[in-house]
Amino acid sequence: MIDVKELKFDEKGLIPAIVQDVRTRKVLMVAWMNEESLRVSMEKELCCFWSRSRGELWLKGETSGNYQHIVSIAADCDRDSLLILVEPDGPACHLGTETCFEYPLWESGTRGDFTLSGLMGLLEERKKDRPEGSYTTYLFDKGLDKILKKVGEESTEVIIAAKAEDKKETIYEIADLAYHVMVLMTQAGISLEEVRQELASRHVIDHKVKQEKMT
Repeated sequence: MIDVKELKFDEKGLIPAIVQDVRTRKVLMVAWMNEESLRVSMEKELCCFWSRSRGELWLKGETSGNYQHIVSIAADCDRDSLLILVEPDGPACHLGTETCFEYPLWESGTRGDFTLSGLMGLLEERKKDRPEGSYTTYLFDKGLDKILKKVGEESTEVIIAAKAEDKKETIYEIADLAYHVMVLMTQAGISLEEVRQELASRHVIDHKVKQEKMT
């Protein structure tokens, strides 16, 4: 851990802070901090910034309820900017959007990161729009029983591949199973965040059990 004294604030006593959602890894916003707002942020574990326009501290969410709960704060190699990972209570932007960066300027046609949230968004679009020729559309058209049947079939395929100790085939079948489970989630109205929260609650319980066994 570095010391706050190592940070390089500018001539106005400010340092830029990039706020990122710890769960989705989306950059939510960029704001400014001074030593006091940084201290408040660490004490409250809530993002507190310095408003350059109003000339005062600004606790994010104080009026909107969209607090940003801090998971970690890191400085860059030059110690002149901060990266803050948060669990947000709501939209980051004052316009009501999840992130302030909602306005695409340019995008590569050949490169891009795959994300589960991106796949989930695509599945939700398929369920709504039902484009012809799409396998996902076919599953939604057939309904819950068909989706459940596919989940069962893919689970069996995972077991067979794993039992054969075929790593490549097991990865392939797990990917198939994950896709069909996500189709099921979309059909049932279950979000990735709800599953994440369930797993997180189990992680806490498991950690406590391990602690108890060690004492």
